Amino acid sequence: MLHSYKKTLAYKLHITNLFYYYDKGDTMKNLGTKILLFFTTLLIPSISFADAGTAAVQKISAGDTSFVLVATALVMLMTPGLALFYGGMVRRKNVLATIMQSFILLAVISVQWVVFGYSLAFGPDVHGIIGSLAWFGLNHVGLAPDPAYASTIPNQAFMIFQMMFAIITPGLITGAFAERMKFSTFVLFAILWSTLVYDPVAHWVWGAGGWLRSMGILDFAGGLVVHLSSGIAALAAVIVIGKRHHYGKEAYMPHNLTMTLLGTALLWFGWFGFNAGSALSAGALATTAFVATNVAGAAGTLGWVVFEWMKKGKPTILGAASGAVAGLATITPASGFVSPIAALIIGFVAGGVCYYTVNLKFKFGYDDALDVVGVHGVGGVLGVLLTGLFASLAVNAAGANGLLFGNSKQFVVQLIGVLAITAYSFIATVVILKVLDMVMGLRVTREEEISGLDVAQHGEEGYNM
Repeated sequence: MLHSYKKTLAYKLHITNLFYYYDKGDTMKNLGTKILLFFTTLLIPSISFADAGTAAVQKISAGDTSFVLVATALVMLMTPGLALFYGGMVRRKNVLATIMQSFILLAVISVQWVVFGYSLAFGPDVHGIIGSLAWFGLNHVGLAPDPAYASTIPNQAFMIFQMMFAIITPGLITGAFAERMKFSTFVLFAILWSTLVYDPVAHWVWGAGGWLRSMGILDFAGGLVVHLSSGIAALAAVIVIGKRHHYGKEAYMPHNLTMTLLGTALLWFGWFGFNAGSALSAGALATTAFVATNVAGAAGTLGWVVFEWMKKGKPTILGAASGAVAGLATITPASGFVSPIAALIIGFVAGGVCYYTVNLKFKFGYDDALDVVGVHGVGGVLGVLLTGLFASLAVNAAGANGLLFGNSKQFVVQLIGVLAITAYSFIATVVILKVLDMVMGLRVTREEEISGLDVAQHGEEGYNM
């Protein structure tokens, strides 16, 4: 490899010298040739990098790579699914604005991730806190596998898979402040929050050298990184942004539960990629996570419906959809570490607990419009702690035993992760929102909120009847 590097360097110097010694006697054709050669040197590091990784590339598993790429597509589908899930729950005058807040993230965060987000989250470690910018613009993120993350798939396959997680996470937050935030402010908030909250937290938990990863934290697919961080950010957002006008004085009824149920189905479908794909290979572990995902989603649906039926006398479609998402969110950190029966228990408990915690917003008076805090925040906490209870080495030898299998230390590590990320996400989100409020304002005007954000922010209507 050193010999190859010396040859590359010598070649670059030779080309640079050719360009340097251009004189007035050179023809434009010769000059053009030298300029082309000069810019070709910009490609040489990539060529050298690919050559150095040839041996590793040969070890790539076509099956694992195909599996992860399909899982990536499934997770990508979850963001439009989230858009429909949220879109059906708002009033009809805000449906497009709500959908747009999720859909725009596919563009905004994709760019952020390629330019510097991936490097901050998974790049070379800096004191266990953040990745360096050594992988800025995907520099050194090639087709050779990175054994620190996935040894049988290209590094770029791992990168694009993780991108989909980064995209949907700020999308989850939007349900909390639905129907009242300026779109321009939201776009900047999404970039800042992803950079200052999501990327560091992802590095803590999943990045090589991250301090929580080094402690042995168990978060298979994002209970801490995705659900807890977004759920706590949602709580901070509703406190800083405030309530919708007339909140508590009039009912805010979902305008299209058919749309919401379609969104739920897409989320459930995509969640197989979210959790099973996190095995990063096609095999037994992916099967474990796949089974746990479906079992917990089903149990969460039943848990919510049962408790709602007992309390209100009727089961609702919105309750069933909410229960499914609660069960799926809660099993996320545990999906690759627990048995099917443990997944069933986790899902059912999630359905019941999240049902009751969602209703706390009426008691405490905060306007969490689409129940992000009660489902993702509480579900994230519950899932991470129950992972520390039910995790078993018999299920995943690369994991750890939980409290039920005699390892109390693991439960303590899980609790530390919950407390650290809760505190960091809340404080950082408050600071980001306060700064944005001072610079450009967070909310639409009262008149715009009353008339609806579809027309006020986008000049369109969801329905022309």
